[in-house]
Amino acid sequence: MSTSEKIKAQAEQVIGKAVRKAAHAVGNRTTEAKGAALEARGKARRTKEAGKDAFRH
Repeated sequence: MSTSEKIKAQAEQVIGKAVRKAAHAVGNRTTEAKGAALEARGKARRTKEAGKDAFRH
């Protein structure tokens, strides 16, 4: 997994979690769902890149 991809995946997870928590605190369910989706996308990106690394080595 390249360093830039690791950073992107981690950033998506952190930003998604922050958005989800903030939206939950104010009761905005639409934004909460968008934050959860962003967080999930970051996790999926990390998993995909880890799979690529497994095949390379």
